[in-house]
Amino acid sequence: MRKIWVVVRREFVEKVRNKWFIISTVLGPLLMASFVVLPILMAERGGAQRRIVVVDLGTVDLADQLVGVLRAPLPVTATLLRVEVADLADVADSLTALVGAKEVDGYLIVSEEAVEDGTVEYRGSNVSSMADMQVLERLLRETVMTERLGRAGVDAEVVQRARIPLRMRTLSIRGGKVTEGSGESAFILAYAVWLVLYMAILLYGVQVMGAVVEEKTSRVIELLISSLRPFQLLAGKVIGVGAVGLFQLAIWGVCAWLLFQQRDLVLRLVGIDAGPTGGFAFPAVPLETIAIVLTYFLLGYFLYAAMFAAVGAMSNSDAEARQAQTPVIMLLVIPTVLMLGILQQPDGAMAVSLSLIPFCSPIAMPVRWAAATVPIEELALSIGLLVAALLLVVWVAARIYRVGILMYGKRPNPKELWRWIRTT
Repeated sequence: MRKIWVVVRREFVEKVRNKWFIISTVLGPLLMASFVVLPILMAERGGAQRRIVVVDLGTVDLADQLVGVLRAPLPVTATLLRVEVADLADVADSLTALVGAKEVDGYLIVSEEAVEDGTVEYRGSNVSSMADMQVLERLLRETVMTERLGRAGVDAEVVQRARIPLRMRTLSIRGGKVTEGSGESAFILAYAVWLVLYMAILLYGVQVMGAVVEEKTSRVIELLISSLRPFQLLAGKVIGVGAVGLFQLAIWGVCAWLLFQQRDLVLRLVGIDAGPTGGFAFPAVPLETIAIVLTYFLLGYFLYAAMFAAVGAMSNSDAEARQAQTPVIMLLVIPTVLMLGILQQPDGAMAVSLSLIPFCSPIAMPVRWAAATVPIEELALSIGLLVAALLLVVWVAARIYRVGILMYGKRPNPKELWRWIRTT
């Protein structure tokens, strides 16, 4: 155990003193601050004045109502242009040229078809903005319905007064009790858990592989193996890099907490009014969620670090290692690709299956836990399967590592790997 501790201390000190560790540790809080500031800046920029031309093809009052509706709730300069149907092609060409010259953002073509079957056409440079299109479509739908009600003899003002804005409050039920966490906060928390686990496991697992390849190519491994058993070297390297990861994550966690506590000051420093953010509440993180995330991070990290170490041991260069790591990364990518499905149906068959598969559970189960209530028996089964898979993978990786670190030349094929594993 003393020799393993020596390797752990060496890996920890060497990684912490590395300039890239210092740079990445400093860049982490800056990126966190940008995640707070940039969306607000983009939202303010996205709220710039829009210039829209409403082309009226002979409607009675609908086009006038649209111009008034667009001007009221939105920062839109809506201009009405009455055109004959025969002149539409020429007018459309002229307006398209104005859009290309950025003199207007787009134009809306309105005819009697809008009242009859709801057909309206919008052409513009901002059609890829889902927010703009959703607001525009909602206002058009309300205006067209008001016009149809008026033509049918129904007092549209009475209908408008009867409408009330619906605000549905969503609360999460965990452990048979209603919690204060909303659906939005659960989604944000689950998304943050996924991002932290995926980046941490991948980042520090690849660091283990890089360290193995570096020592192997520099022949330093031949000196180390003379005084250490291969398993001791492998265990020390994996634990040492894992300690570095926990240390860096702890620093980032403290910085994230401080940034959130001083978010108003941060926003004011970049010239953003902090008033609208005063009601923003970061989702509460229960202690059991922190414990689950740390447990799965450690188990998932050791699982993937062992596989990355085996990949490094069987490779002769960084290029070979990057090619050979693809299958390992794909195992980690599977729950990431299916994350939205897990969030939408945390108790669905896909989410439950992924949370029990050892190579996917380090990400799938914490995301499920943050998004919904997970039965204790499923959690225990998931951890048990993950521990069993970890022991098996470590056993296989240690045998590959023992032989591979001293083998040079071409990368071994599956048959040779099987022979390495069977070697006693």
